[in-house]
Amino acid sequence: MLGYGDPAGYRPLREAIAVHLGAARAVRCTWEQVIVVSGSQQALDLAARVLLDPGDLAWVEDPGNMGARGALIGAGARLAAVPVDREGLNVAAGVERAPGARLAYVAPSHQYPIGVTMSFARRMALIRWAAEAGAWILEDDYDSEYRYTGRPLEALQGLDPEERVVYIGTFSKVLFPALRLGYLVVPPDLVDAFTAARELTDRHPPTVEQAILSDFITGGHFARHLRRMRLLYAKRQATLIEAADRELFGLLDVRPADAGMHLVGWLPEGVDDREASRHALERGVEATAVSLYGTAPDKRGGLMLGYPAVDEDEIRAGVRRLASALEHIC
Repeated sequence: MLGYGDPAGYRPLREAIAVHLGAARAVRCTWEQVIVVSGSQQALDLAARVLLDPGDLAWVEDPGNMGARGALIGAGARLAAVPVDREGLNVAAGVERAPGARLAYVAPSHQYPIGVTMSFARRMALIRWAAEAGAWILEDDYDSEYRYTGRPLEALQGLDPEERVVYIGTFSKVLFPALRLGYLVVPPDLVDAFTAARELTDRHPPTVEQAILSDFITGGHFARHLRRMRLLYAKRQATLIEAADRELFGLLDVRPADAGMHLVGWLPEGVDDREASRHALERGVEATAVSLYGTAPDKRGGLMLGYPAVDEDEIRAGVRRLASALEHIC
């Protein structure tokens, strides 16, 4: 345990992740395809540098994850912003705007920041495009374990017969960020390339933490933790919706979501969400502006509202303070 470890990660942990993903997310993989990394940000950085050459074109969701954009830009990629609507990434718009892209970054189970789930038709269209274009898909499944209606949806990776999907997961959301452990599931032909790149990045993940996490998963504690947290977070989301309906009517339109760890509240037309976010912060409420994540200036403004880390009394108090902030600008 105190010597140098496998660059791809501790084998028992990789085995445990593969079993969990097969049962919970319908991911098709062997343990050899699992590469352990220091969170999803390192996974994004590693995938961008392995899969792309400088100057290659990549689709990114608009609005979308700024960390993914940064990793792709850091690898020398040119970005094509592809709009997101109620069905997720608009594949037809991506083909029209950047038909020669070499990679598409998506979060199909729970898009960040909007929170929509990609429809089955869009998923299959994206897989067909990747196969025809010889392109790669980066599937970011950052918080799919927290789905509150029915079972978690099947991962895009499990639907892809051509093995063009690189799947990314993390323990930061489901356990705690300081753990700094995430993983990639890569196609068999890419295992050696990703492992070599992983070794050059920081040699190997921390072995002791991996061993503890492996025992935590195989002992059944991880599954029990997820079940408990789903119940708790569903209750906290319901509290947020109830408080918003009572305090924020006419100020912020907040609707329930089937999954995830945040909701998006939409402001009235013409209200600047960055100004609204500043007013909220002055009253002790962190509500990030949705416009920070996109490129289209004419979109309706919105605020991101996280709820899992605060109890019900704090949620109600926070909503009251948010209402006080928004009354001055709406």
